[in-house]
Amino acid sequence: MHFIGHFKTITRHKILVAKGCFKLGLYYQGIMHDMSKYSPTEFLVGAKYYQGTASPNNAERMDKGISTAWLHHKGRNRHHFEYWIDYSIDKEHPGLVGMKIPKKYMAEMFVDRVSAGKIYNGDKFDQKSPLEYFEHGIGATIMCDASKNYLLKLLKMYAKKGEKYTFAYLKKDLKEDISGYDKISPFQPFSKNIKIG
Repeated sequence: MHFIGHFKTITRHKILVAKGCFKLGLYYQGIMHDMSKYSPTEFLVGAKYYQGTASPNNAERMDKGISTAWLHHKGRNRHHFEYWIDYSIDKEHPGLVGMKIPKKYMAEMFVDRVSAGKIYNGDKFDQKSPLEYFEHGIGATIMCDASKNYLLKLLKMYAKKGEKYTFAYLKKDLKEDISGYDKISPFQPFSKNIKIG
């Protein structure tokens, strides 16, 4: 069990996310981010499967075929798109689908991805890392189009223009909706034509 190593990793990540959220004026989210990681259900698993360079949830999956810590985590943390998966009311898209995520949680999701990349990649982190991670993950297929396009816009902006510019844009967008994201109906999550300004 790697209690100290895991505690340090999740706390360093939490502090980075808090700093990012504070820059955006999301003080409560910054303070409360990932608090469930300190619960016994998540913390003990994290300490057991601690690696320091990757999420212990993947190691638990490899060992057990399932990550109990992740199932607990995603159901309590709104900055994960998996939290927003629900049954569709659209007859053309039956079954489980991604719903439109409120912008303040999209902002926290963006900060979370950037911060996780910095923690796990260390010196190998660069501005393109969060975008590349997303493009190789399952998020691109499960998220609703509006939320996916919004996150992609932020990640591409971060990759091209950097942290200072992207955070300034996002802070303004949270106040003024310059992207138009808030105007997209939550009942229109499947349109392939959704463009985020």
